[in-house]
Amino acid sequence: MRSVNALLPPAISVLSAEEAPEGFSARYDALSRSYAYRVLARPERSPFEGGRALWWPHRCDLDALQACAAALPGRHDFTAFTPADSYHHRFDREVVSARWERRGDLVEFTIEAESFLRSMNRVLVGTMLEVASGRRSVEDFVALLGGAPREAAGVTAPARGLYLTRVRY
Repeated sequence: MRSVNALLPPAISVLSAEEAPEGFSARYDALSRSYAYRVLARPERSPFEGGRALWWPHRCDLDALQACAAALPGRHDFTAFTPADSYHHRFDREVVSARWERRGDLVEFTIEAESFLRSMNRVLVGTMLEVASGRRSVEDFVALLGGAPREAAGVTAPARGLYLTRVRY
């Protein structure tokens, strides 16, 4: 691993590797993927979390976030959570698990699904944060899972804060 890691930028590190069978596709052979999105929920910015988490100085109702996440497991139409000009032809996705957890000032969203649409996690987070701030209700969020148009959902959260944490084969 050391020789591979020596060639990679500091932000990337290989933890383990194994030989794959002929014809293996890292993208198409995956059974599920897991992502985390980190939110710094406090009034002051952090010099340590600046590029690693979304700074959210607004109200952040953890119970509302957890209620939104509880609605995600199962198969839903995520049309509202991907750009309108998406190259996707099928917008239903099977979510295995989703939850929000608070660790001090950091609030982290974790989600596992068979696959994701482009920007899906970032739009989910942006919309759920609107619920957490009181600008939208949990019921409004849940209604979006029925195939609402993109403009019905909230803003796209910035890429900082989003991490691919696991791919299951």
